[in-house]
Formats: sequence, structure tokens, C-alpha cells
Amino acid sequence: MAAVTHTSLSPLTGLARTLVAQGLLSEQDAESIWSKAVGSGDSFVTELLKGRRFQPIQIAEFAASTFGYPLFDLNALDPESLPQGVLDSKLAQKRRMVALYKRGNKLFVGASDPTNLQALDEIKFQTGLTVEPVVVEDDKLGKLIDKVIDAADNTMAVLEAEELNLEFADAEAAAESSEAKGGIEIDDAPVVRYLQKIMLDAINIGASDIHLEPYEKFYRIRYRRDGVLYEVAQPPLAIKEKIASRIKVISKLDISEKRIPQDGRVKMVLTKNRAIDFRVSTLPTLYGEKIVMRILDPASAQLGIDALGYEPWQKEILLSAVQRPYGMVLVTGPTGSGKTVSLYTCLNILNQPGVNISTAEDPAEIQLPGVNQVNVNEKAGLTFAAALRSFLRQDPDVIMVGEIRDLETADIAIKAAQTGHMVLSTLHTNDAPGTLTRLLNMGVAPFNVASSVICITAQRLARKLCACKQPADIPQEALLRAGFREEDLDGSWQPYHAGGCDICQGSGYKGRTGIYQVMPVTEEMQRIILKNGSSMDIAVQARREGVLDLRQAGLLKVKAGITSLEEVEAVTNI
Repeated sequence: MAAVTHTSLSPLTGLARTLVAQGLLSEQDAESIWSKAVGSGDSFVTELLKGRRFQPIQIAEFAASTFGYPLFDLNALDPESLPQGVLDSKLAQKRRMVALYKRGNKLFVGASDPTNLQALDEIKFQTGLTVEPVVVEDDKLGKLIDKVIDAADNTMAVLEAEELNLEFADAEAAAESSEAKGGIEIDDAPVVRYLQKIMLDAINIGASDIHLEPYEKFYRIRYRRDGVLYEVAQPPLAIKEKIASRIKVISKLDISEKRIPQDGRVKMVLTKNRAIDFRVSTLPTLYGEKIVMRILDPASAQLGIDALGYEPWQKEILLSAVQRPYGMVLVTGPTGSGKTVSLYTCLNILNQPGVNISTAEDPAEIQLPGVNQVNVNEKAGLTFAAALRSFLRQDPDVIMVGEIRDLETADIAIKAAQTGHMVLSTLHTNDAPGTLTRLLNMGVAPFNVASSVICITAQRLARKLCACKQPADIPQEALLRAGFREEDLDGSWQPYHAGGCDICQGSGYKGRTGIYQVMPVTEEMQRIILKNGSSMDIAVQARREGVLDLRQAGLLKVKAGITSLEEVEAVTNI
């Protein structure tokens, strides 16, 4: 008989079973309430309270004390402070739970039944976050969910009436062109306003990318801020095609073509003096087109070298190198490490009326007045090598090559550096010493490498601690393992770790700083290159000459309280 009872109660949550086990509810009543809840679509607690046998506060206090979860009074909550776009309003209504607070990758949800594991798992799957329940009274929870639903229903209506006073350069011409080709006319004001708001919000919070991703049962929008993706909204699935079409129109893409990837560009005009470029990429997926919009703010190239995070002596070495009349300066690092901003900052310094600058990029990310920028087009035959050959007939003083990918490009760039031109470029290598051997492995002659390359900068981007940072108690052994020396641990500085506040949205980090290894190529290094020395030989010589590797440069940022040890260990190798 006991086995039969257990089976009948198996669909119930832990709260229902505990009420039965403690004699507060009979098995028959629990089964009956469960059946009614399934039939009505309500939760077990909501159906239980309809019988008026218990008060909402009694169930909340019982659940909190029995299962060890915190109890929270929703009357003390300002609905405006709820995290926006984290939890779909329909899922909140279906599962009788609401997102209360998000900190880092942890989401705290208000629930009258914290033992409903099926609901918690569904929320975890949808949001990709660790879900922590907080016990609240069911009647207050229902009222709050109704407010969330109303706010979600009114979002599009509010946006329809909202005047953002924004425009897209050449958007009308692009729309007319699309219609002339038989494209779809996009005349849905709410969608237009919604997309503008998404783009404007991304600019305002300093995001670098916007991801619009369709799935089978939901559509989500994420921002990449400080190198980390955060979900910000889940608009209705029905508008995914309208959003995609609107983006294609303003980006001058073919809105009738959905089978192949497309790349485009759009300029958002904010004021007379400020416009933001977006590089747009579409990708067909199982459930529609995923769109990524890279935000290219020209202001980032105007920051100046002091804002990038170079140590004073590193800045001096780099500036001395780029201001020489000829030679090659290389910036290395993985994708997303800030190489482009570093190069543009150097170009900005060199961009004077008496200097002729030409760049070959794939594509040109930031437009610089006074610089002749060329977009590489492999299909049309305009490769990096072809652009470089053309540059040499254009009387250049400074040449910037977006990336050295092959021997042909490397050879032409090095010959340009040897014949009286300053050449700036990038390579994908882990550190500065490895860059020289990478060129040798490409097939460049050792003599050419030694005689042309004058400085190499390897870099990474690390998140900066927010003002809410907290002192960290890190054991001395851990500091030594991380790379600090005994003499560094003299008690004159304090390490910090991430805290969490509204300004940084609970992450503990706000903004990023560069970590750099700036290595001038000295005569001794040239000798090592001419003898076919390895990157290890060059690294040993660099250490002798006082060049800091990336980890050591990062530890200086830890000592200065700019970032945390965890962040430096995550972005640098040792």
C-alpha cells in the first residue's frame, strides 16, 4: 500500500510531499489539489490556497524554514528594479516564478514553491544561468507577475509612440533599392523603433557586439560587453523575420536572400557631430538568420595612447618605433585582443598633413579622415599583396596592412619597410618572441626579418574592476605561483577581487584595459635571428633586456588595483 501511495505522489513537488509527511495535508487532499492544479493550469500552491485552509504567509514561512531558502517580502520590492529581458514573461506566468535579481551568472527567482525542480530547470535552460530560488508569498507573486506581463505587452506600443530622433545614413535609398529588386517593404513602425532602441542601448552601455539569435521556441538578443555575452531581451518569436529584414534594408543587403551568409555595413547618425558604424553579418541557421552587429565607434580611435593601458616605458618604446622614418612594427594577439584599436591609435598619431597614409583592411572597421583606406576583396582579386603593390606606386609614407597571412604579403611588406616606408601590421601569435619565428616559418629570409622588424607588441584585454571592488585575501603561495617574486610581496599593495553593484550589473567589472608585451628588436636579437635562433632564445634575450612578458605586465595591473588576479590568470599564459 505504501508503494502505491508513493507512486501516486511522485508527480508532486517536495513541498507537497512534506506537507503530507508532517500531517498538514492528507494524501487524498494532496492528490485532489494536484489534479485541480493540472486541470486549471495553476501551480500547486495557488490551488492549495484556494481552499483557504492556509494563508500565503504560512506556506511561505513553512517552505523557507523547511527547505532552507531565504524568505522575501515582495511589498519591499520596486518593480522597476527587476532585471529586464532575462526571463520570458510567458515562462514566468506558466511556471509561477519571477526574476528578482541577477548577479554575474546567478539569477535569483521569486517562487512560492521553491521545490518545483522542473520549473527551475526550465528557467535554467532558457536563461543559461544558475538559478537560486527565493521564497515569496503566492498572492503577492501573482500580482507581480501580472505587472510583468502587462509591461511586456505594452513594450511594442510604447516604442511605437516613442520618438528616438535617429536616422540611418542612406537607409531610404537602400529601402527603395530593395523594393525595386522585388524585396519586402518594411513598414512596421514598432519593429523599426524596437531595433533602434536595441542599437542605442548597446551603444550607451559600451557593448562591442549585438547578437540576434533565433531558436525553435524563442528569440533572444545578447550584448557583448567587456568581452562577455549578456542576454538583454527575448522579443516575441513572431517578429524575428521583420527584424532581420529591417537590418538587411538599412545594411544594403539582399532581403530576399536567406540561404547564404551576407556582410554589410550601416551608419547610425546620433547627432550632427557623431555617427556610429555597425558591421553586419548574417548567417542562416536552423530556425532563421542569426545576425551579429559589430559596433565600430570612431571615438575609440580618438582615445589616445594614454587610455589604452600601456606602462610609461612601454608607451615610450612604441611611440619611438612608429615615429621612425622606416621599418616594421607588428601588433600580435588573438582575435578580440584590441589589436585594431592599437593600430588605429598609432595611425591617429601619425596622421598629419605632411604624411601620406594608406591602409589595406578586411574590412576597414573605423573610418579615419585623412587616411586612404582600402577594403580587401579576395573575390575581385584585391588581396593584401595586390593592395600593397599598388600602395608602393602611390608615394606612401606609412602603410598599414590589416593582417600578414601569407609569404607573398609578408615579403612585400618587408620590402616596403626596407625601402623607406613605415609599415604597421598584425599577426596571430601568442607573444612577441613567437612573432619573429612565425615570420621565419612563413619562409621570410632571416636577414629580411632582422633588418626590417623594429618593434613587436603582444597584447591581451583584461576587464577592469568596478569601483565596488573588494580587498582579496590571497595566500602568499598562490601569489608566488601566479608569477609574483618574493620581493614583490612586501605588504605595500593590496590585491582586489570583483564585488558587484548596479553600475557593473553585478559582474564586478566595468571597462577593459590592455596588457602589453612591448619588445624592441635590438642588435643582439638580430644576431639570434640571423643564427636561426628559436623563439625561446629570443624570449631569454628579451628577459635579459628587461622586457616584461604578458603575465608580468598583467601582475603590474593587479598591484595597481586595476584588475583582479583571476582575470590576469584567465587572459595570460605562464
